Amino acid sequence: MSDLFISAIENFTPYRDMLDALAKGQTPAAVSGISAIHKAQFALGMRKNSSVLIITDDEAAARRLSDDINSMSGETAAYTLPAKDITFTAVESSSREYEHSRLGVLSRLAAGEKIIVCASAESVMQTTIPKEVLLSRTIELSAGAETDTRELIKKLISAGYSRCEKVEGASQFSVRGSIIDIFPVQEALPLRIELWGDEIDSISYFDPESQRRTEPIQSVKISPALETLFESTEDLISRIKKLSSSVRGKRTELVRNALARDIDRLSSGLELGNIDKYLPIAYEKPASVFDYLSEKSPVIFSEYRNSSEKARAVMSQHNEDIKLLLESGELCKGLDGYMLTFPEMYSKAQRFPLLHFDAFVRGADIGFKRLISASANQTAPWGGEIRQLIEDLGSFCEHGYSVIVMAGSEKTLPIIEKDLRDEGIRCSIANADSVLTAGSVLLMSGCTSAGYDYPDIKTALITQARATVSKKKLRKTKKGEEIKSLSDIAEGDLVVHALHGIGKFAGIRKLELEGITKDYITIKYAGTDVLYVPVNQLDMVSKYIGPRDNGAVKLNKLSSMDWQKTRARVKKAVKDMADELIKLYAKRSQTPGFAFSEDDDWQHDFEARFPYTETDDQLRSAQEIKEDMQKPVPMDRLLCGDVGFGKTEVAFRAAFKCMEDGKQCAILAPTTVLAWQHYQTALKRFEHFPMKIELLSRFRSKKEQEEILKQLKRGDIDMIIGTHRLVQKDVKFRDLGLVIIDEEQRFGVAHKEKFKEMFSGVDVLTLSATPIPRTLNMAMSGIRDMSVIEEPPVDRHPVQTYVIEHNMGVIVQAINRELRRGGQVYYIHNRIDSIDLCASRLQEQLPDARIGIAHGQITEERLSEIWQSLLEHEIDILVCTTLIETGVDVPNVNTLIIEDADNLGLSQLYQLRGRVGRSSRRAFAYFTFRRGKALSEIAS
Repeated sequence: MSDLFISAIENFTPYRDMLDALAKGQTPAAVSGISAIHKAQFALGMRKNSSVLIITDDEAAARRLSDDINSMSGETAAYTLPAKDITFTAVESSSREYEHSRLGVLSRLAAGEKIIVCASAESVMQTTIPKEVLLSRTIELSAGAETDTRELIKKLISAGYSRCEKVEGASQFSVRGSIIDIFPVQEALPLRIELWGDEIDSISYFDPESQRRTEPIQSVKISPALETLFESTEDLISRIKKLSSSVRGKRTELVRNALARDIDRLSSGLELGNIDKYLPIAYEKPASVFDYLSEKSPVIFSEYRNSSEKARAVMSQHNEDIKLLLESGELCKGLDGYMLTFPEMYSKAQRFPLLHFDAFVRGADIGFKRLISASANQTAPWGGEIRQLIEDLGSFCEHGYSVIVMAGSEKTLPIIEKDLRDEGIRCSIANADSVLTAGSVLLMSGCTSAGYDYPDIKTALITQARATVSKKKLRKTKKGEEIKSLSDIAEGDLVVHALHGIGKFAGIRKLELEGITKDYITIKYAGTDVLYVPVNQLDMVSKYIGPRDNGAVKLNKLSSMDWQKTRARVKKAVKDMADELIKLYAKRSQTPGFAFSEDDDWQHDFEARFPYTETDDQLRSAQEIKEDMQKPVPMDRLLCGDVGFGKTEVAFRAAFKCMEDGKQCAILAPTTVLAWQHYQTALKRFEHFPMKIELLSRFRSKKEQEEILKQLKRGDIDMIIGTHRLVQKDVKFRDLGLVIIDEEQRFGVAHKEKFKEMFSGVDVLTLSATPIPRTLNMAMSGIRDMSVIEEPPVDRHPVQTYVIEHNMGVIVQAINRELRRGGQVYYIHNRIDSIDLCASRLQEQLPDARIGIAHGQITEERLSEIWQSLLEHEIDILVCTTLIETGVDVPNVNTLIIEDADNLGLSQLYQLRGRVGRSSRRAFAYFTFRRGKALSEIAS
């Protein structure tokens, strides 16, 4: 596919001049007049001979370039090299997704793969592991080869991998008898290696959730998991001691105490969460990404001035952080050199064929050896209207253009082809032998961020808007993904064998049977009964998760009928419950409902006004819900999606359809804050349409509530948003058509029964990030309909998460970093009696910060004022309780600090972390604890 896009510009003079400049060594050269889509196409053409490095001003631009290149190439030709977050202060654990991504890209470069690396200036400035060290710590495994388990364990630990009981995330490995599970950082799925003696019998991917194997592979290279590696723990301790002995000056005691703490932690066998700070002493000379490029690899600066300004801003902030850490004694002389300055970075770039891609020529002081000017246009994506496409293509073909259209999926391309041919447009679906010809159109699936038009060579690309077509999944498909059983077990666990019942796992034993030695799972039952299960029958065994009487569970006997009777009783109980639920939902499905109209121009206009790019899952879910609403039976659908994945927008599209047909819509939220936020969002989203929206909660006075209820009963209000107040007896609707229940799991059983009574025969849409088991089970079994949003919004980054001991210095540094970049902070202090004192302490440390306080006991008027101030950036830090847990969306708040996180549940922590990272900015979450408290729940 890439040949098609390269051939499209091979006669474009500026493109040929650029290749000529590279061939003749006439660099640095400047190519002006090109936009982002042209840069991606030009870079793709340079990949034939070597790797390419493109440096952008920020990570979002790098990701868009990478996506465009991969769409045009039809394969993964480009990778984004993200900047990592360097941890200097002690933490218990931290997420390392960005570091793992970096190592994956560096490993591909070190292996000689011809790839295009798209990177922000900040990520290129960061120093990293030298190429020779990375290659020496890379582990190669092949089926049929011999390996020593103890030696492999040593190599994995030396490469930065952590041994654990069960592999659940990247950079972990576990050993269970002859089975070794490893999650390489460059892979999307973990690997299971099965040994036969010292020989590798098989290597396969497996699903980390079900622990079941998926597809087999022949060989694998396992990249290091850290950029800062030492020969051993003893080697690291020795280097720290040497550094400590060389410290001089007035802060000597502070520095030595900090270094001693790290030595004590290492000596106790614990991992060092702040190992990043020892990068300068890990290697003789830390490397950069430039050390991984071949001498012929072109280096491209995209918008040089923007990149240089951003790089200098990043370096200024980094230097300020280093200064504070030197003053506090966390760092000392010898621990520096974590980043290159921009001049140092540019100097390294000049050792390679250097190009500048700019919309306008800039940088007169650079001394370009060749200036190349291009006449090329970037065009807006096609919105999906077939008449618009026909008009655009008719104009292009009339002027003799050769056109590529990227739209739809493999299934929809024949439909588009037929529609175009019916209009007399010469077109065909692209294949491996396709060529571009004047006056004709080639159709292919996929999308890019924009289209292009080269008037000089009469070549154009029309692309459908990104995220409105199916994207290629870059990770391996996980077979059996919906199987949720646990089969990885530890000695002493209670387990259940599908045929023999409850027993106790007693380890894995090697037994010889008919001259063949194999591993067997040993399960002890009541009395002296023992069952040996071959490892290859692991699917028959799962963890016991049932009830316990005072901590005890009665074990089954192998020879008794108890287990069969238990299974029979459970089957009957499940059948009875299923029959009851099916009758309930069958009755509901037979109840006549209202069939809403199909989408019209107003609906299309409303959806087009959404200011962000929808994901595939959002569009599919919205379509499924609207199709349900158009049926003459009441809808009962669950919309399940992670926090911040766009469930509210999907719900609003359903609400618009309801209101446009003259029906009323009700939105129920579990908290007043969430109801108020939904109200504010709805006012903004529906402002161009004649719908009246009101809020019914404690934010309204008694008099206001009475007036709202009168209007609601008369039908003057189209959408009502509220809390539990909506299900009280005095609330009457004139013509209710749709009920949307947000965060369903936060409502009690009594309220849900009330919902069923009030909303009989009405379409119901339930939204939840974490549905309760019964709701999820009914959806999974088909009793209730379910739509799932699994795809994160465009430009959404993972939240960088840290688990740390409560340290005011670290907290202040994190807050200052967020405030310096113009952001805001949530500080969770979940005790109302001391929340004012907490805010005062923060104010002492951050005298210039504007701090607000919010909790459930302040008046609704005051809470409304605080929330408005937060949205309008009149508050820098909001010190609050967990009242922000559900649904709150302030995109500018991208640092979250939770004090005493070990007092909160895992689901609460998960929901709270979802309050940040809701924009294209990278977000940070700090879970703090007091020394001596249990960490097992937080660390997991």
